[in-house]
Amino acid sequence: MNEYENHHLESEYITIVEGPPPEFVKFTEVWPLSLHDGPAPATQALCKLRTFNGEAMMERCRRAWSEGRSVRLDYPNSNGDRMEADIIATRAETIEQGDLLYLWVRL
Repeated sequence: MNEYENHHLESEYITIVEGPPPEFVKFTEVWPLSLHDGPAPATQALCKLRTFNGEAMMERCRRAWSEGRSVRLDYPNSNGDRMEADIIATRAETIEQGDLLYLWVRL
């Protein structure tokens, strides 16, 4: 594999740098369950993050997925250790206080 192909397959990361750990909640929608492909069931959850530009974050995810790359959430846990989760879907929303990014993740 040449350097271009290796870089092309690297995961895209969304990193939470400041603030508390994200709150992951089990979702009630059925459609995200169809996004899991694997031999064992996966724990899937939804988290909401405040961001400066939700549309730009979604575009990063779309671009990575269209290139065949995974998208990962890098976040601190309650002990401050770095954790990762696969992002399987996103949605952005603008509210009065700013942009929200909804992330459906596989933990």
